[in-house]
Amino acid sequence: MARVLVGVKRVIDYAVKIRVKPDKSGVVTDGVKHGLNPFDEIAVEEAVRLKEKKIASEVIAVSCGLPQAQESLRTALAMGADRAVHVEVPQPQYDSLLPLHVSKILAKVAVDEKADIVIVGKQAIDDDSNQTAQMTAAILGWPQATFASEVTVADGNMVVKREVDGGLETIKVKLPAVISADLRLNEPRYATLPNIMKAKKKPIKKLTATDVGVDLAPRQQVLSVEDPPTRQAGSIVPDVDTLITKLKEKGHL
Repeated sequence: MARVLVGVKRVIDYAVKIRVKPDKSGVVTDGVKHGLNPFDEIAVEEAVRLKEKKIASEVIAVSCGLPQAQESLRTALAMGADRAVHVEVPQPQYDSLLPLHVSKILAKVAVDEKADIVIVGKQAIDDDSNQTAQMTAAILGWPQATFASEVTVADGNMVVKREVDGGLETIKVKLPAVISADLRLNEPRYATLPNIMKAKKKPIKKLTATDVGVDLAPRQQVLSVEDPPTRQAGSIVPDVDTLITKLKEKGHL
């Protein structure tokens, strides 16, 4: 049976209104509610379902980040993951952490844990990069099946329905492989209280970037983070001629 590695990220809760820091160096995170990235939650659910179908023998959750990332790992464990790996990244380095760094870490952990399948959310809702799955597959030299909305595993192959602009695309890849979970792949379960209590006893292996041989030197510099411009109020015009006139006045025609 396959061993599944699931990447999870701790992000600001989707219901929280984001505030930019006064110095425009980033967004306010202190005292703000965080949680498991929704797409990663879908990835965890799919991994657990593979184990329930006797396709996977073990589900390992892995996260890179601050000590608080263990909260998201505990959520994954409560959902059904067997154990977790936390690659701790100090605050200064975490502020400049990029998908490439995360991909290198995931690839190394996947090799060390002898994983057959790596599943991650298609993107994190904080940076919306949508890069980690693709780069992890490239580093490992494994096939990739991104934007998955349905996954079937049999005879060492994986058939995946992908969400593309024109509809659905079905592909078949050989294991080992990397998957990124799309919104319609599944509906994640709620962690029950007994499973939340059991998760507290499940092991979390702690590592550093040095332990996995990944250099976290920054590759880009954030110059400024700003709020999007305030949307101006619309207006109602009496007829098409007035609309065309207004568009010409604003230089749109």
